[in-house]
Amino acid sequence: MEYILGNVTEILLLLFLMIVFLQSSIDKIVDWKGNLSFQKQHFAKTFMKDLVPFLLATITVTELTTGILCTLGLYQIVVLGKESLALFGAIVACISLLMLLLGQRIAKDYGGAQTIVIYLVPAVFLVFLLQE
Repeated sequence: MEYILGNVTEILLLLFLMIVFLQSSIDKIVDWKGNLSFQKQHFAKTFMKDLVPFLLATITVTELTTGILCTLGLYQIVVLGKESLALFGAIVACISLLMLLLGQRIAKDYGGAQTIVIYLVPAVFLVFLLQE
């Protein structure tokens, strides 16, 4: 219990990332056609328009991987007192968010890009906390 209380910030941030990435990836899987249609329209005027199905699949896999790593990292911290998977999850979360940020900037959706930064800050902070 002492280790949990000593790592409560990391645990809360992992829970945050788990919710964000598991929900997002599951939504993309469950409503693939709707997400694909939206993304095709979103990137219609960019050089990425023909890559949308591949890019959507890539970000879906990356987000699901992030959610799983953060879940396993949370388990590892709480049960085993180790942080390696949590660190990998936080790093992959940052990479996922940077991919999303790049896409929003390319689509010239600057409001969407700002929103991504709101998620990126706690993810980078978690990487900082978990580095030894």
